[in-house]
Amino acid sequence: MTQAASVGPVVAITGAGQGIGRALARAFARQGARVVVSDIDGMSCASAASELQALGVPADVTNAEHCAALVERAVAVHGRLDVMICNAGIMQLKPLLELDGKDWDRMLGVNVKGSFLTLQAAARQMLAQPPLADGRPRGKILLMASIAGRSGAGPIAAVIPHYRASKAAVISLTQSAAVAFAPQITVNAICPGLVETDMWQRMDRDWSALQGVPRGQAWQQRVAAVPMGRAQTPEDVADLAMFLASPAADYMTGQSINIDGGLMMN
Repeated sequence: MTQAASVGPVVAITGAGQGIGRALARAFARQGARVVVSDIDGMSCASAASELQALGVPADVTNAEHCAALVERAVAVHGRLDVMICNAGIMQLKPLLELDGKDWDRMLGVNVKGSFLTLQAAARQMLAQPPLADGRPRGKILLMASIAGRSGAGPIAAVIPHYRASKAAVISLTQSAAVAFAPQITVNAICPGLVETDMWQRMDRDWSALQGVPRGQAWQQRVAAVPMGRAQTPEDVADLAMFLASPAADYMTGQSINIDGGLMMN
């Protein structure tokens, strides 16, 4: 039995309480998806669920039981899980020689382990369910990487080494999972650039302080280097996610796609 064409896909999104995650949830909800929002912050999760009239499931992605419960709850309510977006992540600016083991463990714990546990829980469900439709995959998994996981990254690389390492690991995890689950599940990653969110505002504050320049100057300098002439919006990221979740991308897997206004070209 395949999913009825009149019923929207079931899309679960971690880190959906704010920023890119919330924009993703809004975009999929507008297209008729049955959205499941999740966030470690229970109040943010409840707020997003209320706004979108969606199912809200608070979860800490570093906890395997929470990830499994998120998937189980989505399936209990909607009958299946078509798309999992492993979006939850954190950022920190700190010079390399000032980093300690706790900084490193926390960054890789959320960004890499969290992505792995969420992906794993989703894949177990998807492999056990019928395809999205005849000739289509059984499910789709999207991970949130970053152009910071690529080569270079400019002067900011010196103060985000653990973040860059985590996003490079997410790109590698995407490729491994794509091989492991093909052809039943497609697995792709999104690599945003300078997305204008609260996270980047905090980064600008910290980076400006490290450089000894007025707040906002570091952000303006970075945006000035974007060929498209503006900062990125969360909606830009959501547009790519919706494409990757659509039938138009059924033959794509193992890809990590830059969407950054041309900052990183390859």
